[in-house]
Amino acid sequence: MIRPPTAVQQRLIAAADPLTGRLKGTDAQLAALVKRGLAFRHPRPPHDHFLTPAGHRLRETPAGQPPAAAPVPVDSGVFAARVGGDTSADSGPTRLREVRGAWQGLLELRRMTNPDGATDRPCGWERTHLVQAAALALEAAGHQPATGDQGTGYRVRATPQPEAVAVHEPDLTALRACAATLEQVGWQTSEHTQPRTRARYLLASPRRS
Repeated sequence: MIRPPTAVQQRLIAAADPLTGRLKGTDAQLAALVKRGLAFRHPRPPHDHFLTPAGHRLRETPAGQPPAAAPVPVDSGVFAARVGGDTSADSGPTRLREVRGAWQGLLELRRMTNPDGATDRPCGWERTHLVQAAALALEAAGHQPATGDQGTGYRVRATPQPEAVAVHEPDLTALRACAATLEQVGWQTSEHTQPRTRARYLLASPRRS
């Protein structure tokens, strides 16, 4: 169990970069955060320190409340990727900034956690949050999620297949544009036909190399 941080440590955590979680402080201060499981030292030069998922949760939790149980960089109470099918979908400037920030944060997560520092290939978090990761990639590229049960727009859904999601979009041109977007950011896709409705859809999975 992580002990409560000191006042100085709380200030360091609060001052961390809002997108990447990069920390600034003395060597002793950063080492103390690492010891408590709230930060980690990046293995590559310049060996900066970053918040761990526990550190992110602590920063996002109001004072006096226990931190949330599950760390989700782009699917938290602050930001949620739009998978399609919501009754409403705000696309104003605030949402655009949130999506842009979440995507940049995910690219930084790729850089920090992929063994070779690659940002063009999905990371471990994406492989365990397939629907959210694919939806974020689509929204960040400007694709519009479906609203409600009808009309155009993408819908990303889980499938029984390991490491694969289904992307539905009734407009075939838009569906193929979704495939191109996902392939550009490190996913592999294939197009299929639903046996009953004959509608086309994508199966998408994170590329490994």
